[in-house]
Amino acid sequence: MLRIISIALRWSIMKTAIKVSLVVGTLLNLINQGEALFDNTDIAWGQILLNYLVPYCVSSYSAAKTKMDKERPI
Repeated sequence: MLRIISIALRWSIMKTAIKVSLVVGTLLNLINQGEALFDNTDIAWGQILLNYLVPYCVSSYSAAKTKMDKERPI
């Protein structure tokens, strides 16, 4: 468990995960919160945060898992 976390915290993986999170999170927020954003109504800030956090976690986990599998001796 600590190994996957240390790999996920590598700058190369974090940088890619941030990029993915910004693109996917923005699209999810436009889809899920578009009405609230454009009609100036109440915004669900927790949902906005999760819309960025979940893609970041998925991207960093999958990249770290792939890196672990490639580094594993056969």
